[in-house]
Amino acid sequence: MDIFEKCTSNPSVQLANNSKKEGIYPYCHELQSKQDAVVKMEDKRCIMLGSNNYLGLTVNQEVIDAGKAALDEFGSGCSGSRFVNGTLSLHNKFERDIAEFLGKEDAVVFGTGFQTNLGIISAIAGRGDLVFSDKENHASIYDGCKLSYATMIRYNHNDMESLEQVLKEAPKDKGKLIVTDGVFSMTGDICKLPEIVKLAGKYKARVMVDDDHGFGVLGNYGRGTADYYGLSDKVDLLMGTFSKSLASMGGYCACSKEVANFLRHVSRPYIFCASTPPSGIATANKALDLIKRDDKRQKNLLKLAKYLKDSLDKKGIKHFKSYGDIVPVIPIYTYSAENTFKACSKLFDEGVYVNPVVPPAVPEGECLIRISLMANLTKKLIDEAVGKIEKVLKDLGAM
Repeated sequence: MDIFEKCTSNPSVQLANNSKKEGIYPYCHELQSKQDAVVKMEDKRCIMLGSNNYLGLTVNQEVIDAGKAALDEFGSGCSGSRFVNGTLSLHNKFERDIAEFLGKEDAVVFGTGFQTNLGIISAIAGRGDLVFSDKENHASIYDGCKLSYATMIRYNHNDMESLEQVLKEAPKDKGKLIVTDGVFSMTGDICKLPEIVKLAGKYKARVMVDDDHGFGVLGNYGRGTADYYGLSDKVDLLMGTFSKSLASMGGYCACSKEVANFLRHVSRPYIFCASTPPSGIATANKALDLIKRDDKRQKNLLKLAKYLKDSLDKKGIKHFKSYGDIVPVIPIYTYSAENTFKACSKLFDEGVYVNPVVPPAVPEGECLIRISLMANLTKKLIDEAVGKIEKVLKDLGAM
């Protein structure tokens, strides 16, 4: 058999090819402007409702200027990993500052958020250990478990009875790590961290929270999901990315000094991958400074999220009712993959950009368009977008 046969027979590829033929392919639209509330995509004005730039800091002039200054001082790249020649004073500053901000002893910066999860889990969990993972965790967590050679045991999404059952069945002499998203990226659910922490104590497990979508959004001054619950001291590993609220590219793990030292000497993505370039780490540093200085962006973001949900309810537009407080991830039901692609394509034509969510990210028949909000949107822009969403969904018979 030709190893390339899968390149045409794969279901995801076939779905993509068919949607291209029908002119409703919703991915890889070319962005021709900054990642802002209103963008230019393929020569079209679009209201951006599909970005994870939650605090809108990618267009903040202080952040941009910090990146420019780092280019002048440190050049365009590090040309090596953190372990050898790729550690700048900027990396060390961010590690000190994020650890202090999150109430941890130390932190380790990785090149991307995806690499961060790979780097943490594959180092901490080894052959003979057990990783208990929420079924809706991010793909990078799944891949980190594969690379770790530990046994991954999935529990039903946000189902604490399911988690306790698998913990109870696990051998007592095995190392145990419970891994959960803080805010789940597809649904906007917040994890049930108090129950997870309680079960971890009962069954002698450690806890890791992937807070990509919680940092900058939840907690005091955006400290994230653990702070939101008042449990920062009970979570062993706090992971986050630069590519959402920190307006850059990279990732971090905030933890104890002992664990951080271990990661620096064992984690393969830390040792063998090139480090975040000067402009990237400088912009993350400045974004963190702005987050620490002022929580107005965070508060406005959550107000906008509530306003959008209330607007959808008034229009009778069915959206996913997430567990926990309102967050800026708001999925709208479109049910079938075809409807989802058509909705995204028509909305793009109307000047609204949203993200399609189809299998395997969700079960068959539960497809969604996912809205992600930014703090620099306005109620006027949201009203305009909601009107167009209502029109498109009615035309498709999806509401």
